Amino acid sequence: MKIVITGVTKGLGRALAEEFIRGGHTIIGCGRSGEAILDLRMTYHPPHDFSVVDVGLDTKVSIWAARTIENEAAPDLLINNAAVMNRLAPLWEQDDREFTRLVDANIRGVQNVIRHFVPSMVKAGKGVIVNLSSGWGRSVSPEVAPYCMSKWAIEGLTKALAEELPKGMAAVPLNPGVIDTDMLRSCWADGAAGHPKAEEWARIAAPFILKLGPRDNGQSLTVG
Repeated sequence: MKIVITGVTKGLGRALAEEFIRGGHTIIGCGRSGEAILDLRMTYHPPHDFSVVDVGLDTKVSIWAARTIENEAAPDLLINNAAVMNRLAPLWEQDDREFTRLVDANIRGVQNVIRHFVPSMVKAGKGVIVNLSSGWGRSVSPEVAPYCMSKWAIEGLTKALAEELPKGMAAVPLNPGVIDTDMLRSCWADGAAGHPKAEEWARIAAPFILKLGPRDNGQSLTVG
């Protein structure tokens, strides 16, 4: 299976990519860290491919997608994982620069990837799009209002997309659950340590995601 994943340089994205590779799947991944992308390239050779791409930049995503789907090789599975967390603070203390950065990564980035990859999947008449949501895409907490907003947006965007796809395809907003990552530690500090590590999570998440299909189209799901 050909799987495209954004945000593969660390956390859930990297753990998920490596678990899929162990399962024999081909991974096409991107991330913003050149050093981490180089490490992935040195560790996992072709047909796997890793590129430095900021998904918030439409032109960069366009170039990456054009190279990836050369010869009409559409992905079987597209996973929008890349996202950032806001600085913990009340909403009125979140400045425009921080807010815009989060919107670019968490919302515009997802749309940029969909814009440039999904047409090839629609043409092929198959494929699953998984947009990583969050428990904070279905609830709220103080000091993470921008992040909550972005994940509520992902829920709505994905459900609308699900109604636009042709029969035989699926779009799923997926809550990964609570995992011990750098992002969670930025919110909960040492409280994150009581939750599963990304690698442990990926062993459950990978087979869960691979089983998603048309029957799951538009359903808000949670790993586990």
